[in-house]
Amino acid sequence: MSSVRLDRWLWSSRQFKTRSLATDACKRNWVKVNDGPGKPSKPIRIGDVLNIQKGPLLKTVKVVELLEKRVSAGVAAKSFLDMTPEEEHELAKEKSKRINLGCSMPTVKGRPSKKQRRDLEEFLLRQQD
Repeated sequence: MSSVRLDRWLWSSRQFKTRSLATDACKRNWVKVNDGPGKPSKPIRIGDVLNIQKGPLLKTVKVVELLEKRVSAGVAAKSFLDMTPEEEHELAKEKSKRINLGCSMPTVKGRPSKKQRRDLEEFLLRQQD
């Protein structure tokens, strides 16, 4: 095996949870191969450098081993060399904290549950008294 599809390697090395997420990331230009476009069907080889944008983190990975099928996390970790600077990880953590602190109330969609409806009715009854 001299090369593997990019989306398949991203999925099997556990960079993305599903292969369709890996394909979408490639189509949205969140993945670059050797500073070029990373199309899902692009063949990658040992020694290629991938830049993967995952939220606020720009991850730089060097391919050490080619994988076609999804393997355990321990084996998958040996298939790449993470070259992302430690400062980049810390900055991403800070940015994600700021994003999470931005919203104080969770958004509610759809109909209220039975408990929420009862609480609302109780609240409205207290307001009328």
